[in-house]
Amino acid sequence: MNTANTVFLIVSAILVFFMTPGLAFFYGGLVSKKNVVNTMLSVFVICGLAIVLFVAFGYEMCFNGDIGGVVGHVRHFFLSGVDLNKIVLKDLGINSATYLVFEMMFAIITPALFVGATVGRMHFKFLLWFVVIWSILIYYPLVHMVWAAGGLMAKWGILDFAGGTVVHINAGITALVLSIFLGPRFNRNVKPYSIPWVLLGTAILWLGWYGFNAGSAFGMTDVAVNAFLTTTVSTAVSMVTWMLLETAVKSKPSLDGVCTGALCGLVGITPGTGYVTSVGAFFTAILCTLASFLFINYVKPRLAYDDPLDAFGCHGVSGIVGSLTVGLFATKSVNHSVALNGLFYGGGIKLFGIQLAGTLFTIVFTAVMASLIIVVLKRFVTMRVSARDEEVGLDLSEHGELADAYLSDSTPLSAK
Repeated sequence: MNTANTVFLIVSAILVFFMTPGLAFFYGGLVSKKNVVNTMLSVFVICGLAIVLFVAFGYEMCFNGDIGGVVGHVRHFFLSGVDLNKIVLKDLGINSATYLVFEMMFAIITPALFVGATVGRMHFKFLLWFVVIWSILIYYPLVHMVWAAGGLMAKWGILDFAGGTVVHINAGITALVLSIFLGPRFNRNVKPYSIPWVLLGTAILWLGWYGFNAGSAFGMTDVAVNAFLTTTVSTAVSMVTWMLLETAVKSKPSLDGVCTGALCGLVGITPGTGYVTSVGAFFTAILCTLASFLFINYVKPRLAYDDPLDAFGCHGVSGIVGSLTVGLFATKSVNHSVALNGLFYGGGIKLFGIQLAGTLFTIVFTAVMASLIIVVLKRFVTMRVSARDEEVGLDLSEHGELADAYLSDSTPLSAK
């Protein structure tokens, strides 16, 4: 076991875990004050749920052997009998336990991302059951297909350094499907609970993303340092780009907008962070931010679906663009594991074609499976809360507790 690389990966895992409570603050600050508790609990409870599932059978479904390039074998319930000291990444000296813990953190943050599409109108019980089934039928198979040695898309040659397909496109498409099935809110004109919370959540996410991206090198290597740099560059460029776009279109920059821009940069660079240079990160950030900004401000208002916190507009759109730009900017000079250079580095169109195929497969697979899960699950568990509960707010109707002592500045909640 390589002690330095092991410590690096454990610290990275801690940073990735920190992203989930950061996301709770980000989403909690954006919703109305009567849905703060429900939103934050819906995100944070996944920390417990996802860990139990991953240790019980998720890790083996992702990485133990191979069944048709789609999923692994489950032979050790709750890791009983697994040699956790076995070195699984020999070049880096990483053992099974360390690798498992790091990958487990991705299983936590990914389903938490699509909570933003459901706020204010989904039963908490339905969300819990959906996360369980979604993890088994969508997340674990996608992890295996992209990151396991025998995985279907891995054999195609798709490059996804830290989760463009597995995490962001997956979560973004799931958010879109959930929002379509849920239908629009009765009242979309709500004021955010706390914009400062949004900034706090963004800062935590940015910090945690260094573990997310640099940690995906699995050791303190040149590739990890490059991932740290490209993550920083992309986030900064996206933040500034969104601010300039918002100023040009709306005359005034907003804190909410700047935070959204930063998030698009983090999402967009994730699939290529260990494969592209800082120049590639610069152009990736601009393309992702333009795509998400135009979609959220011009395309989404023309569509019938209601994604309150733009989980698809940020994670889905920027994730798709970021995955495709790997086919443009990936280069062997950054990472020797790159078999084909991107289009702008002399590799021709082949890698872009592979990225396009992998991206489209992820979109279709996730959309179809998520739809099937919802259709079946709705027969057993009610998906949407009643109109009265939506009006009262899910904090009271689902949990019986509130973020504030007062629903308004002057009227006690007990009088409502």
